[in-house]
Amino acid sequence: MKRILLICSDNSVRSQMAEAFLKLLTFERVEALSAGIKPRSLDSRAVKVMMEIGIDISKHRTKSVNEFFHQKFDFVITLCDDAREQCPEFHGSHTKIHKSFPDPAQARGSDAEKSEVYRNVRDQIKEWLTDFVERYSLV
Repeated sequence: MKRILLICSDNSVRSQMAEAFLKLLTFERVEALSAGIKPRSLDSRAVKVMMEIGIDISKHRTKSVNEFFHQKFDFVITLCDDAREQCPEFHGSHTKIHKSFPDPAQARGSDAEKSEVYRNVRDQIKEWLTDFVERYSLV
């Protein structure tokens, strides 16, 4: 089983969404894990916009990259520039991939406008991971 670590700065939104999508898109044929450089609590708006499309991440817990430092992964994917710059080196054979997504937690405006930013990032992550799964024949 392939192991994939998805990293963003906080592990509160983007990497949590990516972990859930990767599990769904591969029918859990890969071990998808997420972590953050400086983890914060799970973002409630992220939970809400994922639930809108039938994916429940409410039971996910945020994790630090330090929990995975001595583990081996087939892919280590950073999802923001901050994570790419601060990500520790994971030893062992793996492919490093970087794809930066905006941090929806930085969105400004009304609740509706903020939620729309979260939905846009959610959909971008799903689209990119769909291509990733196909490119690397993970299903």
